Amino acid sequence: MPKIVLTDITKRWDNFYAVDHLDLTIEDQAFVTLLGPSGCGKTTTLRMIAGLETPTSGRITIGDQVVFDSEKGINVPANKRRVGFLFQNYALWPNMTVYQNISFGLTNVKEEMPEKRLDIQALEKSAQILENPEAFMTVVEDSRDKKGGLDDKRFQVRLIDSFQISGYTAKELMNLNVHKAADPAEAARKQAALYREKAQKERASLKAQGLELNEKYEVLKNGTVQTSVRKYTKEEIDLTVRRVSRIVKIGMFMDRYPSELSGGQQQRVAIARTLAPEPTVLFMDEPLSNLDAKLRLEMRSELQRLHLTTGSTFVYVTHDQMEAMTLATKICLIENGLLQQYDAPLTVYNFPNNTFVADFVGSPSINFVEANGKQGGDGSLELSVLEDHKLRFSFGKGTDIAKWRAELAERKAAKAALAAERKKDKKHVEKGNKDTLFAYPIARVEDVLDEEDEITEDDYVLGIRPEYLELVKDGGIEAEIYSAMPTGMETTVRVRIGNYLLTGVTFGGVTYSIGEKVHIALKPDGIMLFDRGSGELIGTGSAAFLS
Repeated sequence: MPKIVLTDITKRWDNFYAVDHLDLTIEDQAFVTLLGPSGCGKTTTLRMIAGLETPTSGRITIGDQVVFDSEKGINVPANKRRVGFLFQNYALWPNMTVYQNISFGLTNVKEEMPEKRLDIQALEKSAQILENPEAFMTVVEDSRDKKGGLDDKRFQVRLIDSFQISGYTAKELMNLNVHKAADPAEAARKQAALYREKAQKERASLKAQGLELNEKYEVLKNGTVQTSVRKYTKEEIDLTVRRVSRIVKIGMFMDRYPSELSGGQQQRVAIARTLAPEPTVLFMDEPLSNLDAKLRLEMRSELQRLHLTTGSTFVYVTHDQMEAMTLATKICLIENGLLQQYDAPLTVYNFPNNTFVADFVGSPSINFVEANGKQGGDGSLELSVLEDHKLRFSFGKGTDIAKWRAELAERKAAKAALAAERKKDKKHVEKGNKDTLFAYPIARVEDVLDEEDEITEDDYVLGIRPEYLELVKDGGIEAEIYSAMPTGMETTVRVRIGNYLLTGVTFGGVTYSIGEKVHIALKPDGIMLFDRGSGELIGTGSAAFLS
């Protein structure tokens, strides 16, 4: 499977930038989720890679092929990019069976492809099956109904799935009726010998023409695979349909219509149809949003297994951060067309680049606490928080804030220089949907009108994940239970400190009463310190209340 590289990709309509100068590399066999709020540009990004949307500028490569380059005028159409697309709407044909829906895209394909002798493959596969009559008879016995009769439909599906053969080969084996013979083992071996003999004659005929077969049963001449412009044969189509139906476990539903299937089964059919043409990359645009919560959880597990089974590169669009966290090998978080962070899920969760990322990822949401203070000689900061409380923050890894601010200034200068350079381009259009600093939420009992006070270099924002807020008997600071929501395994509590609210999670069957007095402390490590002026993460470390 190929690597996908997006270089300086922009998509705009007039002065609205859906995607703003995006650089992104999706590695081979990765499972990347494009995550972000509605309208952030994630679906547009997916559609541009797939060829369903034309970028305004930039370059896209899939593997070794440049599929789009605005400078060179390259724009390979979607049907030539060898990609599969799974939409939010399954788009199954209601008048077609499951088999017909999966095979539909294959029946109309006519392109240059290797010449194959799948008739010889079927003969040799049948011989191999019958040469092991014990395994064959096991399938026969597993296909009997409660009364002991042979269920022909189950028998055919078991043959197809157990030996990975086509429906045509399975029917031929069934019609031999070797399982009804007085000595099934002997009858099976005799028929196997006939199949072997016929296959050998066919191979000998090829050899006389200077041809041979490789392990895929492709025709070779002087070691070179012979190709021709042709359609898929019925055997090829059937083998493909049966292969993908095994992957998504719908082999028993081939004769059913979509209306006779559950939502989860319809989703599996849509996935199988997408996998059938063997796309180099599989794109999915919120494919689970139509399912109920329980089924979504089940299908997430199936998609994980599917990714491992196929070894394909998956690119998945969602606004559900839980889906992104549980499925992805990497999360690409976008806001207002700009890439905010591209990292492994736990890196995004534990080390977010800025307050927007910290807020968007995590359930329950992170607590933001405004703080003010200076860094001392030992590297720690004594901060004023929650109106009249003091807290000491210590970095996990030594961080010099003055040095960090100098690096921040360099990054801002470089960004400004790049923006100035882009403005010199005659094609440049000023961005209408301006980028603004994320307004992090502060939870309060009573809303107050925040004054636009001047932000200094001594102003910070603490990010505290709910699991790092600890309810203790002694120490910390006093708080009051504002609400408690037990789920059995855990309880989500909101505590009140003055006019401020903080959310915490306690594990186990603990109950709290509203209004109950408690003490809160912070668990070691995992506390984030953001620069209030830029919203960027300075570092993570430990924090403890002093008063």
